[in-house]
Amino acid sequence: MTSVLLLEQGLNGLQFGLMLFLLAAGLTLVFGIMDMINLAHGSLYMIGAYLIATVAQASGSYWVGLVAGGVGAALVGVVLELVVFRHLYQRDHLSQVLATFAVMLICNETVRIIWGSQPISLNPPASLSGAVQLLPDLYYPAYRLFIIGVGLLVAFLLYLLIAHTRVGMRVRAGASNRDMAMAMGINVRRLFSAVFGVGAALCAVAGGMLGPLLAVQVGMGESILILAFVVIVIGGIGSVRGALIGALLVGVIDTAGRTFMPMLFASMMSPEAASNAAPAVSSILIYVLMAVVLTFKPRGLFPTH
Repeated sequence: MTSVLLLEQGLNGLQFGLMLFLLAAGLTLVFGIMDMINLAHGSLYMIGAYLIATVAQASGSYWVGLVAGGVGAALVGVVLELVVFRHLYQRDHLSQVLATFAVMLICNETVRIIWGSQPISLNPPASLSGAVQLLPDLYYPAYRLFIIGVGLLVAFLLYLLIAHTRVGMRVRAGASNRDMAMAMGINVRRLFSAVFGVGAALCAVAGGMLGPLLAVQVGMGESILILAFVVIVIGGIGSVRGALIGALLVGVIDTAGRTFMPMLFASMMSPEAASNAAPAVSSILIYVLMAVVLTFKPRGLFPTH
């Protein structure tokens, strides 16, 4: 039973980590190439989830909603980059934080005006509603396996794009040394618009995948954004490989902590004390991990420069 529980929670951590990677990949490239802190990144995750849920309800197809929501979020991301964020590149980080925080609040209120304050439902496709038998004693939800498969596929495609294409070479050059990349003739602004659009689409996919598991509601991007920043700090700013490794570490440790910490504390203290201490300790494990990584690797596990 213990081995089954470990495997099940390991799969849960892998699934959560891969969704964090979809969020963190675009965020780390934006930060790495343009040296810009974007607190509105989580808003694109929220907008994507709402668009996917709305189109899925209207069309009756989760798949149509996923594609349409991804495209819609990418367009929203590109428009925000052209209208707002492009004017912040040369500003200091404090100005970027304040401006993007304002954009986040505006997005929250816009979503509230359009869809209301109550959460909306997003159901997984009927074909993935059952469970798959992985071991004699382990049945795992098919939808969560689907999320893992999509996350691994996107990670592989991003690897091919970044490591084996001319566009990826330019992205890596911009992340390593933006000024030198511009001196070599790379149109970094156009490249950044494209990266921003791809990052927004990945956010939407993450929102659409997690929507059936979590609530699609106003402000859903804020908590996940904090985790995305932890991921890119651990992995190294500007590194897609670092974002993947960091996301998997955060996903597995966060999931394992929330599952096994209550058991550990219950074996050492009274139930009342354990119920108070376990959630508090489990919630800080990823920040302890970040502190440990930064102690030995101040620029993250896989810094770009």
